[in-house]
Amino acid sequence: MEASVLAAGVARAGPAVCSPRSSSSWPVARGADAARAVRCNAATEVSAPPPLCALELGPGAEMFFNSAEVVQWESGKSVNAIAAAQGIRVRRRCRPSHPSEGVGADRAVPRSVLEQIVWDKEVEVAQRKAAAPLHWVADSARRAPPPRDFAAALHGARDRNGGVPALIAEVKKASPARGLLRDNFNPVEIAHAYEKNGAACLSILTDEKHFLGSFENLETCPLLCKDFIIDIWQIYYARSKGADAILLIAAVLPDLDIKYMLRVCRSLGMAALVEVHDERELDRVLKIDGVQLIGINNRSLGTFEVDTANTNMLLQKRGDIIKKKKIMVVSESGLFTPDDVAYVQNAGVAAVLVAESLLTQEDPGRAIAGLFGKELLL
Repeated sequence: MEASVLAAGVARAGPAVCSPRSSSSWPVARGADAARAVRCNAATEVSAPPPLCALELGPGAEMFFNSAEVVQWESGKSVNAIAAAQGIRVRRRCRPSHPSEGVGADRAVPRSVLEQIVWDKEVEVAQRKAAAPLHWVADSARRAPPPRDFAAALHGARDRNGGVPALIAEVKKASPARGLLRDNFNPVEIAHAYEKNGAACLSILTDEKHFLGSFENLETCPLLCKDFIIDIWQIYYARSKGADAILLIAAVLPDLDIKYMLRVCRSLGMAALVEVHDERELDRVLKIDGVQLIGINNRSLGTFEVDTANTNMLLQKRGDIIKKKKIMVVSESGLFTPDDVAYVQNAGVAAVLVAESLLTQEDPGRAIAGLFGKELLL
């Protein structure tokens, strides 16, 4: 399918301005000849409505405009209320400045680390979009070299190594949970070391504020851009920088957003790893058509504690549905030993995403053999 989302300046309705309060995901305009529009209805609406971002969604767009979420939104229900009904605890503020700024009633207080990250990401994305409008970034994404097949790379590595889960090796300097992971941080050197020692794909943390990441770190083998995606602008930007896949977090994104973003990924030839943390999120994702990769994060969003039994529990409950849909499962977080890898392998995962247990070693590349109990075949 041709890329289905065009910038406002390309759409027939003419140019429109996206404010920091605009979102990628809530279509409101109707009519075959009308350009589609989206907006973010913040939890605390101001008196004047935010500007609309006109977007062309292409053939089949009516599925978005007739969705339950849009009907609810047009009936006056807030975006955050709709998301909360789906079990999403992260509120979207769409604030024009960082949440920590201001005093009294103007000072927002996040309820979790993830909510703080998402609020900061909204500000960051708004600033980036102001500097590089969507149609510029979308054009750059379409002119980028063709994406590599992320899922095929995982399948191939798993087959070469006799069913051992394929490795998505993560490159990141720090995390909110552990702080600085590595003083001597050379992302390109680490990426090459991973590749030489059997990593099927790389996961690159690009969030700068909380993980000290950068888009300039995107390199080498099939790449997952690991960021907190809240806007389609980020997908196009990641593709323009060479990403082959992105991460979509079910704890942050309502169902309609995930469907919409999957559509954008398909139009660009990209893969999407949809991350879940619990049974309710997994059930939501399994009802969405077109999901090929599901990541089960073993880290609790509330306590940040890690338990690989989470992967086993969710696959015991929903493994049959996952197999029927031919979805590949990736286990994330808490993998430090060959026993850990064997445990999630027996649970039924096709791949593992590992960061801390490799990055904290003197030689992250050679640490791969220690993690798996053997050297992986290239």
